[in-house]
Amino acid sequence: MQKPSKLHNNKKPYNWLIYDNSDKWLLEYSKHYKGILIDLGCGTAPYKDFFLQYADKYIGIDWTNTLHNSKADIISDLNKKIELANNFADTIISLSVMEHLCEPQIFLNESYRILKDGGTIILQVPFMWWIHEAPHDYFRYTPYGLKYMFEKAGYTDIQVQPTTGFFTMWFLKMNYFSLRWIKGSTFRKNLTKSLLIPFWYVAQKIAPWLDSFHRSWSLETVGFFVVAKK
Repeated sequence: MQKPSKLHNNKKPYNWLIYDNSDKWLLEYSKHYKGILIDLGCGTAPYKDFFLQYADKYIGIDWTNTLHNSKADIISDLNKKIELANNFADTIISLSVMEHLCEPQIFLNESYRILKDGGTIILQVPFMWWIHEAPHDYFRYTPYGLKYMFEKAGYTDIQVQPTTGFFTMWFLKMNYFSLRWIKGSTFRKNLTKSLLIPFWYVAQKIAPWLDSFHRSWSLETVGFFVVAKK
């Protein structure tokens, strides 16, 4: 089976590990994908084909201010009421979206409203990560904050899972820093990138091995996955 992130256009030589890690969790959670699946903050819908291997119907929702070339089926501001009926979806997916919302509790409350009884939400957010898609980057979430917010929305059976350990987080941040450090002409930038690619590759290869020696991942991780039920 192909990796869920195979068609993701943000997957690059300096960051493929974070997508590979997410792929592992998305495959593990595949038993939850069914019926009508809503992708809240879908962007370019890179996971659509993957989810349609399990769900009967995929509906992507995003807002007009997205910085991506959106392939949304429905345009809706996720900080406000989502224009879908109560108990509409069997499954809700939201990946790297909630940090960009200025009203995340409204977002979770609305996700709960449109989810059917017994339905599942799978959400991923960053924790130790750089500011991105500014100025729409508002929050970083701890497992305790996530549990509180999901409970407040009405969710039960809440599971919070760290996506990486310290070393994966640290090496990825170093890779991104080295990328931002590159200056000069197009030729110089391309040359520097080609010289850095082996470093980026080795760093992402050894990071998971180093993480295996330190299992307290929740303390310092790139982010968290949340799975919860209505």
